[in-house]
This record gives sequence, C-alpha cells and structure tokens, in this order.
Amino acid sequence: MNTLEVKNLNVSIEGQAILKDFSLTIPKGEVHALMGPNGTGKSTLAKVMAGHEDYEVESGEILLEGESILGKEADEISHAGLFLAFQYPLEIPGVSIANFIRAARAARLPEGEEVNAVEFYKELYAKMDELKIDRKFTSRALNEGFSGGEKKRCEILQMAMLEPKFCVMDETDSGLDIDALKIVSDGVNHMRSEDRAFLVITHYQRLLDYIVPDVVHVMYDGRIVKTGDAELAKELESKGYDWIKDEASAMA
Repeated sequence: MNTLEVKNLNVSIEGQAILKDFSLTIPKGEVHALMGPNGTGKSTLAKVMAGHEDYEVESGEILLEGESILGKEADEISHAGLFLAFQYPLEIPGVSIANFIRAARAARLPEGEEVNAVEFYKELYAKMDELKIDRKFTSRALNEGFSGGEKKRCEILQMAMLEPKFCVMDETDSGLDIDALKIVSDGVNHMRSEDRAFLVITHYQRLLDYIVPDVVHVMYDGRIVKTGDAELAKELESKGYDWIKDEASAMA
C-alpha cells in the first residue's frame, strides 16, 4: 500500500479530547493540504504521527505503507519513511548542520556502510544553493541564531537530503516573508514525485499559491469536515472559517 493512512484516530492530552475519529488517506504522488482554525488539532496530528510522547492515543491507527507506526520511537518512524518539518524548529547548540544531516543519512545505511564524504558534500552544497542557503552555514550549529526563514529553509534542506517517502509540513509558512516563502515552496516542489506524498498543514491559502495541492481538507473540532480541490482553499481565504463551523455544527 503506497499510502499514509490515518484511521479513526482518537487522541487526548491531560484528559482533553483533541482528535476525534480522525481519518485521512494520502497516496504517494499527491500533495494534500490540511487547513482549519487554531486549536482544532492540526499540529497535534503532526506530532502524534512523529511519535510525540505527550499525547495519549486512545484508539485508531496510523499506517505507513500498511505498517503501523503508533507506539514506535521517533527514529524508527523516521527510518520508516516519515519526515516532520516543525512549525518551530529546535535549536541544537554544538551540532553543525552538516554533521547533523550526515549522521541522519548514516543512520539509514545498512550496517557496515558509511556515507561517502565527497558525494555527500557535493549533494549538500547543490541543495543549499537551490534553497539560497549560504554554504558557510554547514559549520553553524543547527538553527542556533537563525532567522525564521533560515530555520524553515534548513528544515527543507534536511528533508531534501533525507528523501523521505512521506513529508508532513506543520505550518512551515508561519513567520516567512514572501521571498522566503517562495524559496521554501520551490524546494518542496522540486521534491514532488510519484514516489512521495506530502501533507501540508497551514492556516492560510497564500502557501497554496506556490505549493498547489491535489486535495484540500478542512479540519474542525478534531476531525475533517470538508474536502475539495485547491479552489476550496481560495474559498476559505475569502470567507474565513465561520461558515465551516456553521456547517459542522449543523451536521453534529
């Protein structure tokens, strides 16, 4: 099964229900956007997918190519093929960008194999050039002292170097100016392929002008309440979310 599939997922934190029978299927080769107002569970979904320990999964499944990833450690989920681009990337003092990415690449190799340094840096520099990241950044500590745009470009650089099967982008557009938004979007669009799926989580339609989704889902109160094509995002931009809340309340 070439899909990322979430089936009837129920998640809570400190006794408060957040995701409620949430279901979503994303085939490889497609980009799906997940939109919705604050507090509806979008970032919770991303964190649970990546193995965050603060959330209690009460029932349901998350399947990568038919294999469950619930209960696995974050590194196991990463090795299975899922990458999460954080809304607020962490700073890691003392660990350079180059060493961080090289270690992540090495962890994916069969036992006994090593990363070829010459080939690694050739590829790393090429991708840094595409993302307009100064090559001097290879020696800088990961995200330490970076601007918001630099952090987000660094996230896309990691994603490009690790080549995951399933990419989850949690509000990658937050805090980006228009130039950084275009650069990040170009990086994502270069990675679009029949062998990779994307879930792009965002509040705003502006990101979807550059990363045009195949499918748009609208989330409210812990579940998907409406699905459509890219035009749905434009409708949300013009109308806001109140009409979605009214429709969801009418269906309840």
